[in-house]
Amino acid sequence: MNSPLNIFLSYYRPYRLTLFIDLLCALVVAGILLIYPLCAGYVTRTVLDNPGPEAWAQLVRVGVFMLGLLAVQIAANTFVDYQGHMMGTFIERDMRRDLFAHLQKQSFAFFDSRRTGQLMSRVTNDLFDVGELAHHGPEDLFIAVLLFTGVFVILLNLNPALTLLLFAFLPFMAAYAIYFNVRLNRALLQSRARIADVNAQVEDTLAGIRVVQSFSGEKLEQGRFNGENQRFVNSRRMEYRAEAYFYQGMTLFTQLMSIAVLVFGGLYILRDSLTLPELVTYLMCVGILMEPIRRFVNLARLLQEGVTGFQRFRELMLIQPDIIDAPDARIIQKPRGDIEFRDVSFHYPGTSRPVLKDINLKVNPGEFVALVGASGVGKTTLCALIPRFYEVTDGEVCLDGTPICNITLESLRRSIGVVQQDVYLFSGTVMENIRYGRPDATETEIIQAAKQAGAHEFITALPGGYDTDIGQRGVKLSGGQKQRLSIARVFLKDPGILIFDEATSALDNESERVVQESLERLAAHRTTIVIAHRLSTVRNAQRIVVLTENGIAEQGTHDQLMQGNGVYAQLQAVGARL
Repeated sequence: MNSPLNIFLSYYRPYRLTLFIDLLCALVVAGILLIYPLCAGYVTRTVLDNPGPEAWAQLVRVGVFMLGLLAVQIAANTFVDYQGHMMGTFIERDMRRDLFAHLQKQSFAFFDSRRTGQLMSRVTNDLFDVGELAHHGPEDLFIAVLLFTGVFVILLNLNPALTLLLFAFLPFMAAYAIYFNVRLNRALLQSRARIADVNAQVEDTLAGIRVVQSFSGEKLEQGRFNGENQRFVNSRRMEYRAEAYFYQGMTLFTQLMSIAVLVFGGLYILRDSLTLPELVTYLMCVGILMEPIRRFVNLARLLQEGVTGFQRFRELMLIQPDIIDAPDARIIQKPRGDIEFRDVSFHYPGTSRPVLKDINLKVNPGEFVALVGASGVGKTTLCALIPRFYEVTDGEVCLDGTPICNITLESLRRSIGVVQQDVYLFSGTVMENIRYGRPDATETEIIQAAKQAGAHEFITALPGGYDTDIGQRGVKLSGGQKQRLSIARVFLKDPGILIFDEATSALDNESERVVQESLERLAAHRTTIVIAHRLSTVRNAQRIVVLTENGIAEQGTHDQLMQGNGVYAQLQAVGARL
């Protein structure tokens, strides 16, 4: 397995040329910074200390030379600031792209145990810090090492004793930096986790704002938010305390170095072992020495924030999807719709109680089968196993005699249409939401699908027709209208197998009648499984399967089951709705 460092460096591969030029510009900047104090030393030693008739000309030449250096420095820094930042942004984008693609491969079980807001925080906030590290990390390290080495050589040539005294501070600075870096890293990890919790709370509350307001739950939600917000503040307090100790300690050491140079440099002048022009050059070099130290400090901050973000990125990337294509999985085109459950058992991850146990069920091609049973017996779970939204714990599900684990996920799910009670529509237009069923569909095909779903009439009555924006989750539409759009989407998809998770139970009678007619048209000549809560909706099913906690209790037509006076008859006796 590749190391985290190799994985991080691999994201530079498409931008190697930009990185090379960026580091080349950094080399130029570092070289120019080292030349400045040498120019100052030349002026004070050669021009001002013993001025001659050529002094003015020499000053002009040095000034022009330094202006030329300044122009090159500004040009190089401009490239580093702009193109370097863009490189970091591109790397951030690529990581975000890979993480989003990885999240989409995860099964329902993965999302069942995680909050959306926390995942969003990792996709957005954390990767911003990684992008900053990707940009500033290489150049700060490169410039700091070059400057530090260059300044050390210059200072050593000027006065070895004073230089050794100066560099005696470095071990103490390093020990101090390492200690507080550890504390800062720990605080940053906790801070990232807390802001993710805040995001999750905001996402949860705003997504359910209609429920919150209908139950006057604003105070309750405000209390929950305040709690998460305060936890974030507490984590930031730890972060800022560690950060303050770190940076102010580094400032203390650098100022002590400047004071030491001034005091001991003056002493060496008094002893005639150092000249004033050399002290001026030395002080300028010490000033430049502060630059690599500042960059090292900044690099330490970037490493803490970027590495923390990269760790959280890697945590998600290392979670392998538990439902993937088998190596020899084959693509199916138009399945006949022969579905069979063979000794299927299932329990949700982290639980020991099985939801389904030893289920054996065969649905013939083109058959209309209704699933009924008390709430919680696993009707929806049973249907979720067919498109492999969850993986069976034991046994196998077969499609046309082939275990579905040997069929590619993309072709399996393309062959199955699911119409749920809780319709999910995306922000955007009516046209875009229907086209989700088949992205390459033409406008004519989309309109035809809407007509088949009984949606064309109400769509054309909307202010913008098919181009009407329906709001987040279709909030501008009624329940019946949203349901018909979801059915139009499945019409456009044209799958061979249909699963209806009681798609009409939440509708009024008129909307239910229209939607029911659409569903019947959609179900014609397709293998159809209906999860029923209203028993009145399954009377005309070719076969009714009665599910209990102990598995399949009975199956048959409505009349056969009523005559058998079993579980189904008892359900009918207690009411027309489960």
